[in-house]
Amino acid sequence: MSEMRTMTAEEISAVETLGSSSDDWNGVLVSGDFRPEQLIQSRLEGRVEIASGVRIIRSRVANYRLGAGSVVEGVTALECRRRTSFGNGVGVATMNECGGRMVPIFDTLSAQTAYLAAVYRHRPLLTAALERMAEEHARSRTAEVGEVGRGCRIVGARFIREVRIGDGVEIDGVSMLSNGTVSDGTRIGVDVKAYDFIVAENARVDNGATLERCFVGESCILDKGFTAADSLFFANSHCENGEAAAVFAGPYTVSHHKSSLLIAGMFSFFNAGSGSNQSNHLFKSGAVHQSVHLRGCKFASSAYIMSPALEGAFTMVMGHHSHHHDTSLFPYSYLVEKEGRSHLMPGANLTSFGAVRDIEKWPARDRRTCGRDVIDFAEYNPYVTGAMLRAVDALHTLREQDPDAQTYTWRKAVIRSTALERGIGLYNKAIVAALGAMLGKGASDGRYDGSGRWLDIAGQYITKREVEAIVRAVENGSLASPEAIDNRFRLFHLRYDDYARDWALTAYAALLGRTPSAEEIDEAIRAGRNAHAAMRRTTDADRDRDCSLDMAVSYGLDSDREEEIRDDYYSVRGLK
Repeated sequence: MSEMRTMTAEEISAVETLGSSSDDWNGVLVSGDFRPEQLIQSRLEGRVEIASGVRIIRSRVANYRLGAGSVVEGVTALECRRRTSFGNGVGVATMNECGGRMVPIFDTLSAQTAYLAAVYRHRPLLTAALERMAEEHARSRTAEVGEVGRGCRIVGARFIREVRIGDGVEIDGVSMLSNGTVSDGTRIGVDVKAYDFIVAENARVDNGATLERCFVGESCILDKGFTAADSLFFANSHCENGEAAAVFAGPYTVSHHKSSLLIAGMFSFFNAGSGSNQSNHLFKSGAVHQSVHLRGCKFASSAYIMSPALEGAFTMVMGHHSHHHDTSLFPYSYLVEKEGRSHLMPGANLTSFGAVRDIEKWPARDRRTCGRDVIDFAEYNPYVTGAMLRAVDALHTLREQDPDAQTYTWRKAVIRSTALERGIGLYNKAIVAALGAMLGKGASDGRYDGSGRWLDIAGQYITKREVEAIVRAVENGSLASPEAIDNRFRLFHLRYDDYARDWALTAYAALLGRTPSAEEIDEAIRAGRNAHAAMRRTTDADRDRDCSLDMAVSYGLDSDREEEIRDDYYSVRGLK
């Protein structure tokens, strides 16, 4: 901001003639090129700083700095009434409504740091260190005067109180913003109400959305009356119409239907069907339970989960499930209700074109420019492949315990013998494809030890060993700021392919019972390509069935000729 000055007597007289007033013009500072016509029919109170090109029209502004080129028009009150940290440091009771996983939010919070704060409550030293960092960050943001960045447009709003506003922000017709931060490039629209909040870069909150104690991550969209309380939404999440309470919504969490509820759970790369619902209150100890729906889960229409529960990555959930299942060992599965029981079909989702479409669309829909959240999109990765290896072992063990059984039970889920056999075959093919893909990328370098268990930390695939090292470094003070933690996660991400290759090499050696030769590695890569191609033929056939003329029912409504029905169907679907 250029050097500021007080207004001259002539300028004060001119702006008063244009209908503006102040409780003390000495508290109003303007840029050197200020012109009286920048203030029209407005009321200024306390300390107000007006940078070059700012216009204030029919608005009341109290204790705010306004950045160059910003416009404030038709605003009932843009005011900072007290010393505030603008939403930084607010505690969000994510995942557990009773506050057992409280995460303090701040305007540079990443999905990975939030995950550590929410999930690692068994590490009290870590929790205390992260809370101290959040408090220090909040203190650094604390002020008695609010800020509006450069090039902002704030029009038709009612009350904006104790809100820091970044550069290039558009606020149009909001009802109430209180104690929050609106970061660069964000849009806040008509009838929005938000209290104790952070909205990160390039997000959009619009059309009557209501937020209370929420973090809205980079490029998220909350729209069309969506209501959220005590929830965290990370990059590219998109929620409309429905409701969220005590939710950890990792990247790409999607819910579009008015009748859908997300409550007391962790989600990521998730899609909620209409009427999907969860319960976290069993009318005994209170709303104390939680569910975790690992990366890529989908809920069909009216799917219901009674918490606590846990589903494996890329699981399709259909029906009503109230027996507290744990299917985390079985990725790419169907979990369906039959006769009141939860039936698991291991690996069945590997044959669905829908899963392939999801995996391909996520990177294509990445709207981020800042990239604070680390996101790995790799279809073949150590985290899911490791689960598939363990799943095959578990299925073999179940079969060996009773080879003639028609059904088996795994942690409250029923597995039919035919589904078990099919699951082994599907997983084995996917394992071959995954090992080949990972061996074909990255470099062989002893510095990047990818062996052991891998985790999915809110969108990032990373070794458990490295996460433990990060946790210890935070606990002992070696990583003393959120930026340092984020950089540590990002460093691993930069060498992800090398770590993943090392894991695949270790896994392949374990399957062979010895260290593979260079020729065997090359053969594994070729086998992986062949297995991937075979899997794609299966999913392409699934897509073809979904695009076949069998699906033309209800098309060509007034037609009597098959050709017209076909042409209408192809035209609408964009098939030919």
